[in-house]
Amino acid sequence: MIVRPPVNWLRLLFVWRGSVLPAILPQLLLMLFVSTVALETGGRIAGAKLPLDTAAFPLLGVSLAIFLAFRNNASYQRFTEARLCWGQLLIAARALTSQAISCFAAQPAALNQALFQRRLIAVVYALKHQLRGTDPMPELAGLLDAPELALLRGRSFLPVALLDAVRQMLVQAALRPPARGEVLMVLDRQVNALGAAVGACERISSTPIPYGYGVLLHRTVYLYCFLLPFGLVDAIGVATPLITVFVAYTFFALEAIAEQVAEPFGTAPNCLALNALTRQIERSVCEQYGVPMPAALQPDAGFRID
Repeated sequence: MIVRPPVNWLRLLFVWRGSVLPAILPQLLLMLFVSTVALETGGRIAGAKLPLDTAAFPLLGVSLAIFLAFRNNASYQRFTEARLCWGQLLIAARALTSQAISCFAAQPAALNQALFQRRLIAVVYALKHQLRGTDPMPELAGLLDAPELALLRGRSFLPVALLDAVRQMLVQAALRPPARGEVLMVLDRQVNALGAAVGACERISSTPIPYGYGVLLHRTVYLYCFLLPFGLVDAIGVATPLITVFVAYTFFALEAIAEQVAEPFGTAPNCLALNALTRQIERSVCEQYGVPMPAALQPDAGFRID
């Protein structure tokens, strides 16, 4: 994710890093070439004049803009839901940590707080790697011991397995005298909240926007942009390449943004900064336990934070 401080309107016009311009630059160069050919040939292909009238393009453009808006709204809803899920992870992790510390303060031997803390943090790291399809073992090795890592290796749903381990620790601690069953009910509610957030993230990751929407939008955008210079050349002449590239930039950029935002757990510039979110949860849990916190992740020189 690109995190930039507020900039004035002039600098915003020339922002490169974080915009989708680098991703769509080849398409814009292609449109510049096509519109230049249309200008040089007077709107002819193989010597035949394309009978295109400019009157149809505004109507088609409005229809296409409406469809692009629908696609962007659907994509942003996924992004928003993913962001809320990670917010729920943070809230539930803080609440569970606070309750675990408070409920067993009078009986320190009932719960291994250090192991509980590491397993709770490991849940978040395992979820991040599961959503991104990366190997979690290097980061989990700093949190869990070798025998536990060996048991987890090869599991398809590591966050769920680690949540089960957290729940088992709480059950064993809560059922030891003089603790009461009501304590377990309070703690289990937060474990369920963590599990619900994990399941919601898995649902977003495993159910993309239907493929047909992307194909239809992609084909329509490109067909419209390729035909546009041949319809404009008689009306605006030498301004055809400029107007064509500007219109193409709008449509291509909206499509590119929708594709990135629709996959909120990816590594594109407009996806969620899962590394930073994971570190934030780790720092919060460590602070509650009063142990040294890792440093917060900061944006790089290009204002990007993953």
